[in-house]
Amino acid sequence: MSEPADLLVVGAGPAGLAAAATALAGGLRVVLVDSGAAVGGQFWRHPPEHARAALPTGDLHHGLGEYRALCEALPAHRAAGRLDLRLEHHAWSAVREENGFALHVADRRDAPRETAAVLRAPRLLVATGAYDRQLPFPGWDLPGVLTVGGLQALLKGGGVAAGSRVALGGTGPFLLPVAAALAARGVEVVAVCEAARPRAWLRHPGPLLRNPGKWAEGAGYAATLARHRVPVRTRTAIVGADGDERVTSVRIASLTPDGSPRPGTERRVEADAVGVGWGFAPQLDLLVPLGCALADSADGNAVVAVDGGQRTTVAGLYAAGETCGVGGAALAVHEGRLAAYSVLADSGAGSGVGSGAASRAVNGRLAAVRSAAARQRAFARAVALAHPIPPAWSAWLTDETVVCRCEEVTAGAVRAARADGAHDHRQVKQLTRAGMGWCQGRMCGPAVHCLTARGRAYEPAERLVATPVTLGALADLDQEPTAPAAPTAPTAPKDNGETDKECS
Repeated sequence: MSEPADLLVVGAGPAGLAAAATALAGGLRVVLVDSGAAVGGQFWRHPPEHARAALPTGDLHHGLGEYRALCEALPAHRAAGRLDLRLEHHAWSAVREENGFALHVADRRDAPRETAAVLRAPRLLVATGAYDRQLPFPGWDLPGVLTVGGLQALLKGGGVAAGSRVALGGTGPFLLPVAAALAARGVEVVAVCEAARPRAWLRHPGPLLRNPGKWAEGAGYAATLARHRVPVRTRTAIVGADGDERVTSVRIASLTPDGSPRPGTERRVEADAVGVGWGFAPQLDLLVPLGCALADSADGNAVVAVDGGQRTTVAGLYAAGETCGVGGAALAVHEGRLAAYSVLADSGAGSGVGSGAASRAVNGRLAAVRSAAARQRAFARAVALAHPIPPAWSAWLTDETVVCRCEEVTAGAVRAARADGAHDHRQVKQLTRAGMGWCQGRMCGPAVHCLTARGRAYEPAERLVATPVTLGALADLDQEPTAPAAPTAPTAPKDNGETDKECS
């Protein structure tokens, strides 16, 4: 890109991709940054290009038409020099400057070697998504115990099933597509343990009725699970995993209304792989140090506070997708577009957003996007309320259960810290080192918070470095930023349910 960028977009998943495409269509110059080797994020993850013909994954994706349309919007802008696409660039810090924002990235295209670059623009849009939220249980640190998202990533990215007998547990609709995908590939799914009760949805019928597409999706999963005779057990949880060198079985138990294991119901089920997920936690590492306000969400997370146009409380900073609340890919796309419309309006670009005859078409599209986003947000809130974390989940833990895997901090140590006066995960970290390891609290942070500060939303600690970066890359900071990559037009997947070319 020969001219300065108007907008930096971090994250090329559904939200970031939609935001970049909309901003480019409005005439802005955009730098789109993502740590992956291709656009699409975790939701539209595909196998490497050379392996796609042998690894069909079309049934694992929703919204491929949207994905292809967004991909097809990029090549002309990149060829014209308006889009600087930075793949395999890991954003590790974002700071405010006099004229906007500086984004520090590590270029890992030549891994293990990495080089540093600093990207600048007057406006920054963060769409970094979310990651699996985990609750520890005895044996969760055994090889073969994964997150549900990890199981799906193996399927989407490599066509790999983690085991031949798989047990799934946790709460939320995400358990169903993963179970259905595994079963369709010949895996014996020995149990799907859902901690909530289906009738919880009866308290929130409106959002479900206003999103009929969700019915069809759920019915499809149910049909697949019934066809493969997959047992789905409600108000049930995986409360332990056993094995020596790797997991060989799980212990499941029925739950009382507060989430405690019901006495006398525990039983053992043989499994060589386990997937567990308790929803998702927003990835806020770049946003918290910038000082934007946070808000509580219905699922117990702190999320970025935004207005109706996805503006944060920091001027020039926007957020979209799961950073604003976990709600799925469709909502993320809508929020990405809303954020881009706001950037266009705030930058004075000739977008047509505003009043007057020339802007009616754009304003009509904007109203439609806002309406769709509101409908999806209502559904996301209903999901969170129908699938809460069981209040008494900590009853599954023994004092010897490892909570922080990096530093090997046990539940007993966390409980002792709380008894000594620690009232949140930050103070527990100071007393026990929980959260000081390689993952920097991403795996254990929500659990430590729940053990010490029940009733309050989990707010991640401020980290000035959002992802590990080498000393060599830091030494590059005194040098000029790396030059934009040579324009290479992305190719949208063919319309056959599979992907022959990736947007890259």
